[in-house]
Amino acid sequence: MFSLIGSRVRTAAFALSAVAALAFGTTATTATTGAAASPAPAPAHAPGPAPAKQGPTSVAYVEVNNNSMLNVGKYALADGGGNVFDVAVIFAANINYDTGTKAAYLHFNENVRRVLDNAATEIRPLQQKGIKVVLSVLGNHQGAGFANFPTQQAASAFARQLSDTVAEYGLDGIDFDDEYAEYGRNGTGQPNDSSFVHLVTALRANMPDKIISLYNIGPAASRLSYGGVDLSSKFDYAWNPYYGSWQVPRIALPKSDLSPAAVEIGRTSQSTAADLARRTVSEGYGVYLTYNLDGADRSADVSAFTRQLYGSDAIRTP
Repeated sequence: MFSLIGSRVRTAAFALSAVAALAFGTTATTATTGAAASPAPAPAHAPGPAPAKQGPTSVAYVEVNNNSMLNVGKYALADGGGNVFDVAVIFAANINYDTGTKAAYLHFNENVRRVLDNAATEIRPLQQKGIKVVLSVLGNHQGAGFANFPTQQAASAFARQLSDTVAEYGLDGIDFDDEYAEYGRNGTGQPNDSSFVHLVTALRANMPDKIISLYNIGPAASRLSYGGVDLSSKFDYAWNPYYGSWQVPRIALPKSDLSPAAVEIGRTSQSTAADLARRTVSEGYGVYLTYNLDGADRSADVSAFTRQLYGSDAIRTP
């Protein structure tokens, strides 16, 4: 009934083209830890966070292949001036597979790399407004995924790559999106019950005070318990991955940390966005998920849900 992920397919296709480029001898950029200088502190004259607002946490995924992260910071509530969006998600880095070493590694395409390398102008302005910036990680058609690490050590090694990236670029956390892995490709294993538990457990130990969120889809999302360990409490948020619909994530988190509503800005109708926001408030859920915020003036689309969530229209600053 609902289309899955919408234009996320374009990002996956972009990532796949990068893999193809490797085969023809072009150079791909992979994540390295410790290669860049630590992020510079915010200048003393930087503006402080926007006024606090009352209501659910609003999340905005941004396809950085096409759009700027700075768009997230352009929307404020007409009444009170608070930020519309509380969490901005960089979409997306990838989990890739090295067929030589037979190990997963964190990969940044050129657009994700540009955002990270220019954190001072792409990320820090959002954080200075009080908006958290999280890096989403997505499969890349190479067989590597969050659910098929062959050992606990392999899962922990990838967790270290993630936490090192968060520290290096001054990010606020990691988002897991278990799509497009194509488990089994390149001789990789099928999903197992222990992999994601080991990965998230190690990541939470590495970064106890950062955000870990779950895009509630794929084999990893259905493998949250192993060996007496339940991952639920290790996540800060979980959300519905089907835009234009209502679906409560099946994870043992309080309602305040769940988004059963999901909308694609500019494609989900304003009436549906408003209905989902109204239901979010009436049923006591604490998160509202949006996807594909672009550079156009989307104040009408955004106002459709902010009226229900916060009792205010949204205004956009160019």
